[in-house]
Amino acid sequence: MSTDIARMRNIGISAHIDSGKTTLTERILFYCKKIHKIHEVKGKDGVGATMDSMDLERERGITITSATTNVEWADHSINIIDTPGHVDFTIEVERSLRVLDSAILVLCSVGGVQSQTITVDRQLRRYNVPFIAFINKLDRVGANPFKVREQIADKLGHNAVLMQIPIGLESAFRGLVDLVTMKALYFDGPEGEDIRVEAIPAELAAEAAEKREEMLDAVSMHSDDLMEAVLEGRPTEELVRAAVRRGVVTRKLVPVFVGSAYRNKGIQPLLDAVVHYLPNPSEVENRAIDLDREGAERVLTDDASAKTVALAFKLEDGSYGQLTYIRIYQGSLRKGDELVNTRSGQKIKVGRLVRMHADTMAEIQEAGSGDIVALFGVECASGDTFCSPGLNLAMTAIYVPEPVISLAIEPVDKNASDRMAKALNRFTKEDPTFRTHVDPESNETIIQGMGELHLDVYVERMKREYRAEVKTGMPQVAYREAISQKVDFDYTHKKQTGGSGQYARIIGRLEPLGKGTYEFSNEVRGGRIPREFIPSCDKGFKAVMKKGQLIGFPVTGVRVVLTDGQYHPVDSSDIAFQTAAQGAFRQVYAMAKPQILEPIMKVSVEGPTEFAGNVFATISQRRGTIVSSVEDGTFSRVDAEVPLSEMFGYSMVLRSLTQGKAEFTMEFLKYGRVPPHIAELLMEQHLEKKKKESQK
Repeated sequence: MSTDIARMRNIGISAHIDSGKTTLTERILFYCKKIHKIHEVKGKDGVGATMDSMDLERERGITITSATTNVEWADHSINIIDTPGHVDFTIEVERSLRVLDSAILVLCSVGGVQSQTITVDRQLRRYNVPFIAFINKLDRVGANPFKVREQIADKLGHNAVLMQIPIGLESAFRGLVDLVTMKALYFDGPEGEDIRVEAIPAELAAEAAEKREEMLDAVSMHSDDLMEAVLEGRPTEELVRAAVRRGVVTRKLVPVFVGSAYRNKGIQPLLDAVVHYLPNPSEVENRAIDLDREGAERVLTDDASAKTVALAFKLEDGSYGQLTYIRIYQGSLRKGDELVNTRSGQKIKVGRLVRMHADTMAEIQEAGSGDIVALFGVECASGDTFCSPGLNLAMTAIYVPEPVISLAIEPVDKNASDRMAKALNRFTKEDPTFRTHVDPESNETIIQGMGELHLDVYVERMKREYRAEVKTGMPQVAYREAISQKVDFDYTHKKQTGGSGQYARIIGRLEPLGKGTYEFSNEVRGGRIPREFIPSCDKGFKAVMKKGQLIGFPVTGVRVVLTDGQYHPVDSSDIAFQTAAQGAFRQVYAMAKPQILEPIMKVSVEGPTEFAGNVFATISQRRGTIVSSVEDGTFSRVDAEVPLSEMFGYSMVLRSLTQGKAEFTMEFLKYGRVPPHIAELLMEQHLEKKKKESQK
């Protein structure tokens, strides 16, 4: 039988890049006896971390895809998802947090709250995920966990409470003080597996007492019993833990733990905290949309005998067919069970049910509510809901950000073309932020993604996994066009070619839209345009806005208001009104003073203070605006807004200017207007491209 739900935890490990997520997961696997030897992310033994199972991950020393595993700790079953830190692979974090009940937010004791930490926190809020914080790398020069705790409170707005304090810092870091038990913990043995519990060192006694008082003050706000016990001077470990748990589950408290994953210190107490403080699946309310009752919400139950509801949150196409990762929200699942995909209506039979450990799997006979498992040979899309026959529910979709960069790719020969098609089919199925299409004018295959690294990884995977040799063009920014002033239209579409013709007249206006991409408003009165033709006008405007007249990119930020029109009882039709809408838009577009918009990225550069001047200079050269800069002794961080078109190849420039000591992250922020001289250049390039294509 599957695990008792009260003894189950579903956790994600998330953080800014290079905070030590994968190193931490490796230690968790070791202490839970899932692996027998610790390997490092960039290890000298050439093996690499267990959860980085892809060759590319091991070579680059980064996590590209989220990896799932299951461990046992203190009689509890813990499903863990190790997620990427790089913003280009943010969809992996999105879909993982969508199905997880809780998380560990890892922070570097030197870097503290960094740009991607803020992004991960936003994702945790989006899916209402409770979490605990782990301040890692206390052995690094400049480590300051107290400063990081303040940043969690100030920059992220959380009620962050230290549950431990370190014994020594940097090279002198040797253990920690547990503020609940008021004991000193030391981690002996070659891998830190032997925990030695002693009295608190005399020099730390006063500080420990002070920090415990602070902790009890914050925690007692979540329990009347604890508050009473504190006033009477007799708080027990059980009362403290119960109060912390209540604060965590309601997302009103973030307990902060400290340690060094690389030095094998502080991991076992962190695992104890997962068991003590993070919620089990039955303590998290999950809702589904009832498709039979006009989208009414239904609260799901963790009852194993109830009808099954499961969400497919991740797909992998391997050598044995499609592997579908699912989270069971209600009921249970056994081999041979029948399920219905509520999106497609397709019935499936559960053949193989497996539990994953990175890239290896173990066959299981059944799984219960709250479990994260995988199915084999099931055709579906990421985000599909599976239900027992008779239920017609859908889980809310995973948030998918829009791609901001594209690249033209071309196979070198016919064999490569077939293999490339197979690879693209698989990758677009697995990753909703990776998209592909064929440009109708140039006939080029275009791939789109979240950044240079994102596309680079997929091109490399095509070559390695499919032996598809491809040539790539220059990266192309996802520009947009937008109108800047209101303009009226009055357009008549008339066509007579014998027999019934086409007739449609539409009157209205185009307006710039402050927020959003497109809005259609029908203000036609008195049946001047029959109701059945109003959606045709909407459809026509949507179609024509896919390609603007300035540089051929989609038009955004437009509100169309339809006020009047005329129709013919015989000649008016759906296609006539669609054509009229397209003609009206083209006729007045130039009068609406269109402008070109470009993606503006939020860029964060971190590195030694001595190179801050160089960093400022590189950002200014790239039309960047510096938003803030923080200098903290030897470490500095610069936050800026820079157009994506200026960021290509920046990693090479930054590396050479800072002797490889600085790093940067960027993510999409907004669309901004392109300067006139660049807009002219883009329009000239567009005309040149059209001329070449017409000569072919």
